[in-house]
Amino acid sequence: MKSNSFLALIALVVIFNVASVCAQSTTLMGFSDQASSKQVQLEKAFDAMLEAKNLDQWMKHLSARPHHVGSPYDKEVVDFVAAKFKEWGYQVKIEQFDILFPTPKVRLLEMIAPNSYTATLTEPPVEGDASSMQTDEALPGYNCFSIDGDVTAALVYVNYGLPEDYVELEKRGIDVKGKIVIAKYMGSWRGIKPKVAAEKGAIGCIIYSDPKDDGYFRGDVYPKGPYKNEHGVQRGAVMDLPFAPGDPLTPGYGSTKNAKRLKPEEATSLTKIPVLPISYHDALPLLKALQGPVAPSSWRGALPITYHIGPGPAQVRLKLEFNWDLKPAYNVIATMNGTTYPDEWVIRGNHHDAWVHGANDPISGLVALMEEARAVGTLAKQGHRPKRTMMYCAWGAEEPGLIGSTEWVETHADELRQKAVAYINTDGTNRGFLGAGGSHTLEKFFDPITRDVMDPVKNVSLFERRNAVELVNGRASWDTYKLYALGSGSDYSPFFQHLGVASFNLGFGGEGSGGEYHTMYDSYDLYKRFKDPEFQYGVALVKVAGRTSLRLANAEVLPFEFQHFTETVSEYIDEVSELATSLREETAKENKLIRDGHYALAADPNQVYIAPTPKQEVPHFNFAPLHNALNVLKLQANAFTLATKTPTKNAPQLNQTLKDMERSLTRAEGLPRRPWFKHHIYAPGFYTGYGVKTLPGVREAIEQRNYPEVQEQIDILAQVLMGFSTHIGQAVAVME
Repeated sequence: MKSNSFLALIALVVIFNVASVCAQSTTLMGFSDQASSKQVQLEKAFDAMLEAKNLDQWMKHLSARPHHVGSPYDKEVVDFVAAKFKEWGYQVKIEQFDILFPTPKVRLLEMIAPNSYTATLTEPPVEGDASSMQTDEALPGYNCFSIDGDVTAALVYVNYGLPEDYVELEKRGIDVKGKIVIAKYMGSWRGIKPKVAAEKGAIGCIIYSDPKDDGYFRGDVYPKGPYKNEHGVQRGAVMDLPFAPGDPLTPGYGSTKNAKRLKPEEATSLTKIPVLPISYHDALPLLKALQGPVAPSSWRGALPITYHIGPGPAQVRLKLEFNWDLKPAYNVIATMNGTTYPDEWVIRGNHHDAWVHGANDPISGLVALMEEARAVGTLAKQGHRPKRTMMYCAWGAEEPGLIGSTEWVETHADELRQKAVAYINTDGTNRGFLGAGGSHTLEKFFDPITRDVMDPVKNVSLFERRNAVELVNGRASWDTYKLYALGSGSDYSPFFQHLGVASFNLGFGGEGSGGEYHTMYDSYDLYKRFKDPEFQYGVALVKVAGRTSLRLANAEVLPFEFQHFTETVSEYIDEVSELATSLREETAKENKLIRDGHYALAADPNQVYIAPTPKQEVPHFNFAPLHNALNVLKLQANAFTLATKTPTKNAPQLNQTLKDMERSLTRAEGLPRRPWFKHHIYAPGFYTGYGVKTLPGVREAIEQRNYPEVQEQIDILAQVLMGFSTHIGQAVAVME
C-alpha cells in the first residue's frame, strides 16, 4: 500500500495537469480533425475488446514447459502462436534460420585449495511450483557462447568486473593475469565481465548473483517472496553483443539454409576465456576462502563473510565443454496488408524463446502482443483495416543474442530499407510505471498516448503516474513524456541501430521486482503471485502498444517531429563537451598528485596503494562543427514545425521522405571497430552492453582516451547531423 503522502502527491499532479489535458486539441498528430475523430472511436472499440483472461490463459500454456532454442516445446510454442495469428485473419509465415546455439556438455567448478568444494550447479524444485520440477527438459545454468576450457588458477574477486574495478585492483598492485576471476552480476551486461577479464589477462571467469543485489537483502526469496533464492542461477549469453548481435557464424548476413558459415573458432564474438554463472550458494565457499586485502566498502555484498579480494589462497578449477550445434530458430511473421499504403510497414515484435519457462521474460510481453493482434484482427474483420501494412512478429533465439530478429533483418534488409516505417518492441513486463524508450523524432507523437491510457490501479493517466514518481524521487516534473535512449538487450536493436528504422521499446515495471530473471523459477506460478496477478498492466501495455501501432498505421501524415529530437541532441552535445572538460581537469589533478608524491585516494589507512603512471593530458577539442551543425538543425526543425501548420496536398510524397528520416542518421561505415552498428546518435556502449551511449563515436573516443579519434568522430557526427538537416529541408520543400 502506498503512503498517504504519495497518494496526495498524485492528486496534486492530477490537479496541475487537468488544465493542460483538457486544453489539448482532440486532433491527433498526423491526422485531420475528421480522421482523428474516427481514430479515437476505433481505439475505444479496440479497448472494449481486450480481455485479461486471454493473457492469463496464453501465458499458462506458453510457459508450461521449458522452451529454449531447439527444444521440442519451442516448436510447439511457435505453432500455437502461428495458429492464433491465422485464426485472427493474418497472412502467416514461419521463417526458419539455422543458427549456432551451443549447449553445455560438461560443467565442473571445484575449489582444490585451501579447502575442497565442488559446486552443485543445480536449481532444486521449490514447494508450490510444479514447473520447477521439470529439470530434465530444462537447460542447466550456463553462459551461452563461452568457449570450451579447462583451467586451474588462484581466484580473484573483481566486484562487478567492469573496467573501473580493474583500476581499483591496479591501485592495490593486484594483477589478474593467469588468474580466474569471480564477479558479481549487475552493474553492466554480463558479457562485459569475461570480455574485460580476458583483456586483463584472466584465464577464466565466474559470475554469481550476490544477495545484496538479487536475493534476501532485497526481500523474501522464492517461494516465499519473488527474490532469488540461494540456488537461483542467471543464465544468459556472453557473446560480444556490443560488437554485433546475431549468429556469430554469419556476421552481417542471414543464417539461411545455404548461407556460408564461419567455423566456430573463426567467430569473433565468442568469449576468449571460459565463463560460468553460479548461485550465491555455490559462491559462498569460494569467497569465504579468499584472503588478501579487504574489499572496498562499495564492493561488499550481503553474504555472511568479510569480502576479500585475493588472489588466493583459494585455488579453483573450471572445466567447460559445449555441444557446438546448429539449431532451428523460428520467426513467426503475421501480416495484414494496408488498404492505402501497403508498401509502408509498421512492425510490432516480441520474442518467444526463453532460457527455461520464461513466464516473465518473454511471455508476459508476447501475450500482450497477441491480444493486440487479436483485437486489430477483429477490427479488420469489421471493416476497419489499417491504411499501412501491419506486421506482428514473434522472434526466435532472442536470448542467445537477438539472433532471430537480427537474421531476419539482415536477410530482408533491402526491402526493410524501402518499406519499414517504425518498429515497436516489447519484452518482459510486469506492473508499476510505464517505461518507454525510442526515437526522439517520435517523442511528441508518443506523449498523448501516455495521457490517453489510464493506470489500471491508480485511476490516473500513465503520464501522471510516471510524473509523480519523478517528483517523489526529487527530479523535475515532465512537461512531456520523455523517451529514454535505446541501447541494446532486445529485438529493436537490428531495426534501430543497424538499419535506422525509428523504434520503440515499451513495458511496465517498478512494482514487480524479483530474482527470477533467466532462472528455473521464471514460472507462471511466480508471475501470478508476484508480478501482475490479474494481468491489469498487461492489458494497459496492449492499450499503449496498440495505440502506437494503430496511429502509425492510420496516420494521414507520418507523425515525425524534429524539435524534440533537436533539443535532445543539443543536450547530448553539451554532455560530451562537459565530459571532455571534466576528464581534462581530473587528469591534470591526478597527474599533479602523482608528480608531487602526494598520491592518496584511500580513506582506509590499512590499504597500500600503488601510484599509477601519469596519464597523457587531455587536449582541447574543436566542438565547433557540432555546434554549427546543431544551429542548422534548429533552423530546419523550426521550418518543419511551421510548415506542418498548413495541411499538405502531397501526403504520399511527404510520407516517403519522413519514412527515411531516421535512416539518414546512419552511415554505411558504422561506428569505429564495430561497423554493424550504424546509428550515430544511439548505440550500446562498448563496455556497457545493454546500456546506451549517445553520440557513441564521440563519447566513447573521449572515454577511451583515443584523442585523435575524438576530433575525427566530431567531424563525422557533424556531417551526419548536416545530412539529417538536409532531409528535413526536403520534407519542408514537399510541404511547400
